[in-house]
Amino acid sequence: MDLNLKNKIVVVSGSAGKEGSIGETIVNRLADEGAIPVLVDRNARGFEYVEKLQKRGVNSLFVQTDVTDPVAMENAVKVIGAKYGRIDAIINNVGVNDGAGLDSSYEDFMNSLKLNVVSYFLLAKYSLPYLKESKGNILNIGSKVALTGQGGTSGYAAAKGGVLGLTREWAVDLIHYGIRSNAIIIAESYTPAYEDWIKTLPDGETVLKKINKSIPFEGRMTKTEEIADTALFIISEKSSHTTGQFVFVDGGYVHLDRALISDVN
Repeated sequence: MDLNLKNKIVVVSGSAGKEGSIGETIVNRLADEGAIPVLVDRNARGFEYVEKLQKRGVNSLFVQTDVTDPVAMENAVKVIGAKYGRIDAIINNVGVNDGAGLDSSYEDFMNSLKLNVVSYFLLAKYSLPYLKESKGNILNIGSKVALTGQGGTSGYAAAKGGVLGLTREWAVDLIHYGIRSNAIIIAESYTPAYEDWIKTLPDGETVLKKINKSIPFEGRMTKTEEIADTALFIISEKSSHTTGQFVFVDGGYVHLDRALISDVN
């Protein structure tokens, strides 16, 4: 299916994670569709990713910035605007389950909010003039933790709850500008960060098997490619009448009856 994303300027925050991360996968899927991916991240790995894309003949840009800093984010969007003159969609993809729980300091809690939800506000705020002009759209990457809780991660849970609130708020706020706002909710996806966490556990393989078994559909984690493909569909014209929605790409983790899991898997 041609998603009509060719030459669309799509800004993806949190897009310079390790190879195989959700943001990096989204960027490559955008490139495959002929879009112009713009990477916004603090990690210098983004320069390497853009170099690889450019060698493929893909028009791309990396803006290295602190996504929690209002001035830095405003300047990042100015750089994008100066180069391309427009923004067609933004994908807020920042997410670090940093374990800032009730026993953490106030500063750690606030830093978690700044990273995991305030950065979303900043990118949307400063991109808004361009999105109004293009009648573009916003896609927020959310987490099941906002709905299910997890334990020991108050900052991340509060932030991801806020992401869902902002998704609906922006859908209402921007409806008269023809701007859509949606969110993808992810449960368990075997990203490089997830793998790193599993390796820290003394019984990591046992934990991994238990987690896989808890996922109703096929007893496996969601692939980052599956998340990326859904993201591209949502920001495309093929989803032109979809706004204010939470799209679950989770193998039924959040909604399906756990009593069925042993039978399915």
